[in-house]
Amino acid sequence: MSDLDTRAGGPSAAPRSRKKIVLITVAAVLVVGAVVGLALFQPWKLFTRSTVDEAAPTVAAAAAQTAAATVVATGAGTAASTPPPTVPTNQAANPPADPPADPVVLATGSFVDGEHATTGTATVLQLPDGSRYLRLENFSTSDGPDVDVALSDQPAGGDDWGRYDDGRYVHLGDLKGTDGNQNYPIPADADLTGLTSVVIWCDRFNVAFGTAAVTL
Repeated sequence: MSDLDTRAGGPSAAPRSRKKIVLITVAAVLVVGAVVGLALFQPWKLFTRSTVDEAAPTVAAAAAQTAAATVVATGAGTAASTPPPTVPTNQAANPPADPPADPVVLATGSFVDGEHATTGTATVLQLPDGSRYLRLENFSTSDGPDVDVALSDQPAGGDDWGRYDDGRYVHLGDLKGTDGNQNYPIPADADLTGLTSVVIWCDRFNVAFGTAAVTL
């Protein structure tokens, strides 16, 4: 009977075949899970950093208009071999351009830690042309997937991060870098009334990396 069982296609061959299929299936599931996990969590970003160093936003004053007049006088009855005398061109001097006007500080505050250590200063600026910017200075935080910058009506600090996702906020775009000095334009139609904080927000995991109090 044992000789019959060990032949190809015998009763004992089926369990071995099923076991092999199960092992292959489990291995495939583990590989797919690992790929999905890497794509979702991006663990290498725990070790990556990037620096963005932008100058503070300014608006140059209106350019001065330039007027020029040229007067050329020529002599009469001068010999052909002698070039006619000319009067030097009189050109109006260009008035110096006004220096760029300084932006107005609407609010400023320092970052406090959230899910990750975050430092620096957040300042909301309004330029003479009415445009507004959020400026981060001496800023530093951690890298991560889907990290955004936003203004929120929720208070800074604490670990109840879900409130930032539920409250009113103005999205300012993706975080440009983990470190440095950075400018984020604020939409012209954004109502800043009642907004109280700047949030470095990881949309992938719904956590705040850091927040700064700015009462607008």
